[in-house]
Amino acid sequence: MKKLILLLSAITLIIGCKSEKKNDVVKNLKQYSIEQIMDNESIFGGSFSPDKSKLLVSSNRSGIYNMYTVSTKDGTFYPITASDSSSVFGTSYFPNDERMLFRMDNNGDENFHIFLREKNGSTRDLTPDKGARASFYGWAKDYKSFFYASNKRDRRFMDIYEMEIKDFTAKMIYENKKGYDVSAISNDKNLFALSKTINTNDSDLFLFNRTTNTTIKINKTMSGNSAEDFSLDDKAFYYTTDADGEFATLMKYVIASGTTEKVLAKNWDISGSYFTNNGKYRVTYINEDAKNVIEVYDVAAQKNIELPNVDGQSITNVGFSRDETTMRFYAGGSHTPSNLYVYDLESKKQTQLTDVLNKEIDGSHLVSAKVIRYPSFDGVTIPAIYYVPHQASENNKVPALVWVHGGPGGQSRQFFSSTIQYLVNHGYAVLAVNNRGSSGYGKSFYKMDDLNHGDKDLRDCVEGKNWLAKQSVIDGEKIGIIGGSYGGYMTMAALTYTPEEFTVGVNLFGVTNWIRTLKSIPPYWESFREALYKELGDPFSADSVRLKKISPLFHTDKVTKPLIVLQGSKDPRVLQVESDEIVAGVKKNGVPVEYVLFEDEGHGFVKKENQIESNSRILQFLDKYLKKEEPFKQNEL
Repeated sequence: MKKLILLLSAITLIIGCKSEKKNDVVKNLKQYSIEQIMDNESIFGGSFSPDKSKLLVSSNRSGIYNMYTVSTKDGTFYPITASDSSSVFGTSYFPNDERMLFRMDNNGDENFHIFLREKNGSTRDLTPDKGARASFYGWAKDYKSFFYASNKRDRRFMDIYEMEIKDFTAKMIYENKKGYDVSAISNDKNLFALSKTINTNDSDLFLFNRTTNTTIKINKTMSGNSAEDFSLDDKAFYYTTDADGEFATLMKYVIASGTTEKVLAKNWDISGSYFTNNGKYRVTYINEDAKNVIEVYDVAAQKNIELPNVDGQSITNVGFSRDETTMRFYAGGSHTPSNLYVYDLESKKQTQLTDVLNKEIDGSHLVSAKVIRYPSFDGVTIPAIYYVPHQASENNKVPALVWVHGGPGGQSRQFFSSTIQYLVNHGYAVLAVNNRGSSGYGKSFYKMDDLNHGDKDLRDCVEGKNWLAKQSVIDGEKIGIIGGSYGGYMTMAALTYTPEEFTVGVNLFGVTNWIRTLKSIPPYWESFREALYKELGDPFSADSVRLKKISPLFHTDKVTKPLIVLQGSKDPRVLQVESDEIVAGVKKNGVPVEYVLFEDEGHGFVKKENQIESNSRILQFLDKYLKKEEPFKQNEL
């Protein structure tokens, strides 16, 4: 009994301490401006220089993304580019000198080119073909060349080229005439891993032999397959597949014998795996309940190494020096943006190189998300990520938003979002719903919305709203819906087909006319086009009747709730006309509609100036139409 009393006392003390801490946060809570929130720096990448003294990264500290080098000793940043228009993304140091490769498009049009930066600072476009796009595919093992994909021959298909670095001449080494995707190249340059999309979940995998000009199929059944890497000696090929269950497992294909063996299986999808430069480590990413879990396997020791510990944060991404002695990694969480670290694998010393949270922001004022699950209308369990404002309580109920990710087939992750933290800081709860059709929860769940968009997936979002309304800290009469791309479509579908469920809608570059969108997908999506048609419908067939039925543009007369639409004019995926027309249609109803158009953005907003403007306009809209005492009624205007 004495032990029980002591245990209960300890529990009471812990709860009391947590309660006191929360009360202190609420008492001292600051509401931050969007300028302050967006002044959290975003950094990614990290190619080691040959001597490991620097990392090549991309950062938006200038307002748009530019290339920088970061000292691995003390984190000193040095600007490499100073673009004030198109974003610049660092790709790689050259293996044996400090020249650099980087990529850049034209303000979001997604026609990326590969550029060279010489040691003297001069730059040039290595893939200058107008209207074509190029993607870096890695360095050859001897470091005398690199591979890249380009659709300059045929805008529909990505061919593979090898570029010699002695004179930067390129030759085609794989002509892609059948709509394959080249996913990996063997170390001896002889084998190409090809994938052929069947539908949005399933792909066939092949190995093409350049010497014999033969192609063999790897998978025996239709399943979700993804090429990962070749072993260092090119005797084995690694891939993931969900052929044997709900989740993707890592498999090894022995090339000489044609036999396969299971390497690694989890109760979640293995989302990626590769070998480090000399094959010492195998790095594997697991999508565990919408969060990256990383394993680094020591091949010789046949066990995972112990990764560094960063209190209260998760390692989200890793990369290795070419000699495999040093690892750079990012660590963060839903409550904090990721910082860059380096880790000496021998001495176990870790060094933090960045501190990206704006110094004006108290980190305790940001909110950690938690994963919740709720039953949908038909009993299907829907996972979601829930953010609750510190100031929310039973005595101070807050408005809320159902957040819908992009896709179809995307997933809301447990990552830091400046937009979500800004809204939560200003008193809005957010429920990021992973409705049926989202990735990461098994192939059956992923397929549940095929040819059913705007119906059961939408009802999952409505049930998310209903779940929110039952929470003691939420004002159930003030719940809106927000999303981008496919999430923008779901916003418009909600306002159109369930017009009384949500109080407001925030549509970021959302599809509103499926017929036009599916007919106008970028030409380089050709290998994926038929798969999209299988999931969504073929706009050139009788499916067009159903596609018109689920396209909000043709039913704007049903919209009765305030709407804000945000769009980039250079968006190649969801054309500006989609947003132009939905705004015009809804305005005819006498409903408040705000429209924010960015002339220098594509599918998503990457410039800080535009992010500040877009998020400011969203909050102003929500404060006016969602947080106000009385919800808008259509006859108010």
